[in-house]
Amino acid sequence: MTNPENVAEHILAGDVRTAARLMRDLDDGRPAAREVLKLLYPHSGRAHIIGITGSPGVGKSTLTDRLIQHLRAVGKTVGVVAVDPTSPFSGGAILGDRIRMQRHALDEGVFIRSLATRGHFGGLTASARAVVTVLDAMGKDVILVETVGVGQDEVEIAGAADTTLVVTVPGLGDDIQALKAGLLEVADLLVVNKADREGAERTFRDLLTMIDMRSAQSAGGWRPKVFMTQAKEDEGVTELLAGIWEHRNFLSKDGGLALRAARVERVRQEFLELLREGVYNRLVQQLSREGLINRIIEDILDKRSDPYSASEAFIRQTLNQK
Repeated sequence: MTNPENVAEHILAGDVRTAARLMRDLDDGRPAAREVLKLLYPHSGRAHIIGITGSPGVGKSTLTDRLIQHLRAVGKTVGVVAVDPTSPFSGGAILGDRIRMQRHALDEGVFIRSLATRGHFGGLTASARAVVTVLDAMGKDVILVETVGVGQDEVEIAGAADTTLVVTVPGLGDDIQALKAGLLEVADLLVVNKADREGAERTFRDLLTMIDMRSAQSAGGWRPKVFMTQAKEDEGVTELLAGIWEHRNFLSKDGGLALRAARVERVRQEFLELLREGVYNRLVQQLSREGLINRIIEDILDKRSDPYSASEAFIRQTLNQK
């Protein structure tokens, strides 16, 4: 990577190749890439970020593809972060989402980046937030973040998006799963996709009932809306996009107080995640010096200590060092 200032300047000018190289370096955890990110961060915060989540097989990628199509039709530039399952062979993304979105590949107004989960189970990878920042700084109007779909753990997207879509389909019991998993609580919009299937109307009504139950406990905030789509046939997507704009307008009213509150939480999550990563790496490096970790493990195996006491003692000792 060349001078960070030059790289940042090219990305702010919309240089796609430079942005792609930076995203690769960010995903690989290269320190020089973070220096560029520091320069780009002040130029972010303008894009509307839409999180798309839900269980595997509900049609998130097809819906994302249709949203790209509709956004481009109204002149919006689009960035896409597609979090794929990790390939067991290469450790990289399987790239199934890119294959499904192939028809947008030659559109200069669309930038699609796939990221591997690499064992992360919260719906977002460690580098996904950084890639969103790059796309934002590039000047994309809308950024779609499609997560891998891992059920109950997949709620992180709500803290990284302005508008969160939770996608379900009839016949999988996802209406009940959404309530148990807390996905209903993070959803700004709920989508019953593949609405031509039997049971779609029932799923739609069940979700409305759950929203009514939750709304009775809170007032004054956004009331989630439910949409029925057949993304493969491009049905219901226009109405869904109108719902997204309605939610964006809600966030922007009263001087954007709701939007700022949401972004406060986003910055909090990002800061704590970076802090956690940095502290963990420092602790592991210190443990690796002079075989300290091996001695601790031997003490645990020989019952002179236990994992709980050993970890607490090491953290306490490290924090007390000047």
